[in-house]
Order: sequence, then C-alpha cells, then structure tokens
Amino acid sequence: MSFEGQIWESRAEQFLLSQGLVLIARNFSTRSGEIDLIMRDDSHIAFIEVRFRSTIRFGGAISSVTRAKQQKLIKCARAFLVRNPAWATHPCRFDVIAYDANGGGQPQWFQAAFD
Repeated sequence: MSFEGQIWESRAEQFLLSQGLVLIARNFSTRSGEIDLIMRDDSHIAFIEVRFRSTIRFGGAISSVTRAKQQKLIKCARAFLVRNPAWATHPCRFDVIAYDANGGGQPQWFQAAFD
C-alpha cells in the first residue's frame, strides 16, 4: 500500500471511530484481495473499502468501486468469516468511505453500498 493510501485509510478509520464503530481488523488480506477496514457497528460487521481520487475526471472515488472490485471484497469477506467464525453469526454489510479531491478532504460514507 502506498503512503498516501495509508493516510486516507487512517483518516477513514478515525472518522468511523468517531461515529461509534469499533475496529476489528485493518488490511485483512487473502489471495483474492484485501479489505481495508473491518469494524463493528452495533450488531453489524462492516467491511469497509476506502477510496481516494485526486480528480473526478473518471467519475470520482465511489465510482471506482466496480462490480469486479465488489466481487473481490465479497470473496475476501467470506474468507474472513471462515477464519473468524465468532463473527459469522453477525449481520454483515459493505460500506465505502470515499474521498474526492474536490470534496475538501471530507469523507462520504456509503453504508450498505452493495450486496
């Protein structure tokens, strides 16, 4: 991960902690991909993708979470639940924290961004 990527993930983590979420894991990796943050939000497990785009020329940060990227995240989340069966009974969702350069560094939090 790039240094810049670490900065945005750290900012997203701090933002989510301030919203009452609890960190479970950072940068959970499998052969199929990586989940940036895994957090508990009340009874839900939130698998969180953090995206930053310095330009909106190609649609901005949220549009960069393509269907192919979503499939990788879903596969990775399944692996997390297999490796951590205590979390497997919790309802799960996929969130995206998007930062766009023209947004002044403010996060956009898309809860349950995809299934």
